[in-house]
Amino acid sequence: MKKIKKKSIKLVTHDGSFHADDIFAAATLSIMLSNKGETFEIIRTRDQKIINNADYVFDLGRIYKENLNRFDHHQTGGAGEREGIPYSSFGLVWKKFGGEITGNKKITDIIERKLVMPVDVNDNGVDLYKNNFPNIFPYTLQDVFAIFSPTAFEDLDKNKQFMEALAWAKEILQREIKKAKDQIEIAKIIRNFFKKTKDKKLIIIDKPKVSRFEIWDALQDFPEPLFVVYGDKEDWSIVAMRKEKNSFGSRKNFPISWGGLSYKDLQKITGVSNAVFCHRALFMAVAKSKEGAVKLAQLAIES
Repeated sequence: MKKIKKKSIKLVTHDGSFHADDIFAAATLSIMLSNKGETFEIIRTRDQKIINNADYVFDLGRIYKENLNRFDHHQTGGAGEREGIPYSSFGLVWKKFGGEITGNKKITDIIERKLVMPVDVNDNGVDLYKNNFPNIFPYTLQDVFAIFSPTAFEDLDKNKQFMEALAWAKEILQREIKKAKDQIEIAKIIRNFFKKTKDKKLIIIDKPKVSRFEIWDALQDFPEPLFVVYGDKEDWSIVAMRKEKNSFGSRKNFPISWGGLSYKDLQKITGVSNAVFCHRALFMAVAKSKEGAVKLAQLAIES
């Protein structure tokens, strides 16, 4: 019996310059279709006949019709917004297919806020933040993908460059999904240590070896913790809890006299024989044992 060749699904977006929103929209659709075992191709064009016959069209066409898989936001009136942030093609595609890819609403929402909305903000020319320093700006995802665009002195194929950027975007999106999934479980573990601790000014996490960023995320909503001790057999760290989620200010700093000291100098001033290091910004310290780390934290709390 002759095997029927599977039709190649056509994903169409505009040619020419590319940006984070169309790259990530393509990444989302690519992951979704790959998960289904579908054969597909990405076409970058403005040929109306090709656009009309496409299975998916994004960032092109001036039409947003989710049921027809048309995901543009350039038409008069745009394509809607959420929380004051207008949708770009990435946001529109993620809105429909994000949950299908993650299989979990909480993960979908995490990616929406962490990755999708910032890309949408940038593409729509909406300010997300205010600069604290003149002529210094954050290096955004748009900046990352802009490096793939040919300069005026380069004779590079933009379609080939788009595909290179797409490979990066797929990896970023898949890693963010994986990290979000794991961080939900890690947050449960960290909060369980918090719940079991009597004096909640100091939380001690024995396992697994978490990161300070996971600690900050998991415990930010609890006002009691000042310091958290965490680590493994080789090194133990103490981190100060942040005042606010997006602030570097701590609820309580390590003593000023510890800042920037290491080994013998830190050991002498603290009396902790295996003290290793205290960050000069006074938010983190390290010791060679759990007991040493706990002692440093207790001294900091009492200071």
